[in-house]
This record gives sequence, structure tokens and C-alpha cells, in this order.
Amino acid sequence: MHPHEKRAFGRSGLDVTAFAFGTAPLGNFAREVGEESAQAMIERAWNAGVRFYDTSPMYGHGLAELRLGQALRWKNRDDFVLSSKVGRRLSAAKRAEIEFSPWKNAAPNKMTFDYTYDGTMRSIEDSLQRLALERIDVVFIHDIDRFTQGEAQPEVFRTAMEGSWKALEQLRSEGVVKAIGVGVNEWEVCHEALKQRDFDCFLLAGRYTLLEQDALEEFLPLCEERDVAVLVGGGFNSGILAKGAVEGAKYNYAPAPKQILERVARIEAVCRDHGVPLPAAALQFVVAHPAVPTFCAGTSTLAQLEQNLEWFSFPIPAAFWADLKKQRLLREDAPVPV
Repeated sequence: MHPHEKRAFGRSGLDVTAFAFGTAPLGNFAREVGEESAQAMIERAWNAGVRFYDTSPMYGHGLAELRLGQALRWKNRDDFVLSSKVGRRLSAAKRAEIEFSPWKNAAPNKMTFDYTYDGTMRSIEDSLQRLALERIDVVFIHDIDRFTQGEAQPEVFRTAMEGSWKALEQLRSEGVVKAIGVGVNEWEVCHEALKQRDFDCFLLAGRYTLLEQDALEEFLPLCEERDVAVLVGGGFNSGILAKGAVEGAKYNYAPAPKQILERVARIEAVCRDHGVPLPAAALQFVVAHPAVPTFCAGTSTLAQLEQNLEWFSFPIPAAFWADLKKQRLLREDAPVPV
């Protein structure tokens, strides 16, 4: 498997690389990334053949969009695919007035949720200004899940299915954007959105991984049926599938519970038997599903990016996947790399 391998992004008419560059770390998520490091990572990804870049106004209160646009501005615009998101509006403010957590030294903008028609249109205009690029190819309605919205989720979802949906569908019909979708942490929300509206794609964070395949029940089959693309992020389940079953390993942004540590330890044992790095298996498993043309990985350092690119290309024998299924560590119906 190669990061630069081109695949059809569902029915959108877009071709994307199997490895996508995620920009949340460029917004200084949890730690500060220097300007030179940010630009070096984007350039290294480009030189590796990566041609799909995902960003959001949320990432660093606009900082990630600013940095990504700076790096891609002088590339041929037809040579890459760009996705961003709607659902949050940014407005300039004094740093002392802004709650930045979990972002470190982010851009001086306040963020407010806005899933209305007008707010969605304004959000896209603002993103284009920050990026200083002529177009955005893919737009996701961001964070309309329970993980983000809590008890307000049903009402937020309804607002987005009316306001944001109407705006994005109009932009798609006019040819301004090529694909529209939803980006959340829960496959159930994606499934409901697809049942209600004609979406082209989804960004699903952490819910289709070596540890979790419940999305195979209903959501991914419906995506296959409708030729809808799924961009998967969070393939390491917040870190445990990268670090392994070690003390303090994170699962879903919190310390991993005992049963998860035990399951990962069993997967690691199969990895050792076949000489396969756990993170390599985690990355490559995701893009084996026919509805998942690409995996989105965010990195905080150039070394992390180099390691991800290496893992993505690591040769994994078919016997490894067979052993995982034999030991019931992977669903029997889960597609695996061939």
C-alpha cells in the first residue's frame, strides 16, 4: 500500500490519495507546533505524493487554515483535493478574551457554533479568505454528534440538516463544491444523516479501527450501496493503537480501560508473531474497506509524519489478518488488505 495511491472519492468525481494529511496538529492541538515545522510537514507530505488535505476553522481557531493555505498557495490548484468544514464561525477578538483550550497559542479568533444557512455560507467565505485559495472541494458539517453537543445534539442535528444542508446542497448544485458531507465522532450520526439527506461523503473519527468495527452493521453497507465515500480519521483510537497496551495509553481521549488494554495486548501478540508493527496494521486496515478510499492522519512533528508514511507502506502478510480473525480479534466480515 502506498500513500500516493489514487482512489475514487465515491461518486464525487474526485480522485484522492489513500493517505490524507490532517491539519488539526497544525492548529497547535495540545502542543505548539512551530511555523517552520508546520510548513516542513506539509511539504514533506507533498513530496511523498499526498494530494488530499483536510482542515477546519476549528483547528487552532483558524490557524490550521492559515498555515495550510500558505503551504499550498503556489501549488497547481488542480493537483490536490482540499476539504474543510462548517459549523463554527470565527470572529476576531483580544487573546485575553478567548478560551483557547485545547489549542495552544492559536489564532486570535473567538469560535461560536452556527449551523444556519447564512452562517454556513459565511463560514465558507471566511475559510476561503484564510486559505487564500480559489476553492474548497469537499465540505463537511462538523461536530453535530453527542460527543460534542451533549444533550443539545438532537436540536443541533435538526438545525444542521436544514440550514447547513440547504447551503451546501445549493453550492454543490452550482458546482462551487464537488462533495458535501458530515464530519463527526459517531457512525450512528453519519448513518442518520445519510438516511435523511443526499450526502456524498463522511469524515468518521475513531469509529472504524482495529478495535471498533460496529460501523459494518449498517452504516458502511449503506455507503457502499450509495457509492458514498468515508474518510476515516483517528485510526489509532486516540493513541493506543500507536503506542500499544502501555500504562497511560489513551483510548478515545482518556486513559484506556482494562478491557481495551487487554484486547490491544492480544493484537500486539499477533503482530509480534508476524513481524508487523501495530500502527502499520491500524493504518492499513482502515483503507481496506471499499467505502473508505483514504485515511486522514495528523502529525505534530516531521518525525511522526515520516513514521506514518513508513507504516502505511509496510508489507503485511495475508496470514496476519487471517490470524486476527481466527482469534476473534477482528470481525469475520471486516475487509482486509490484499
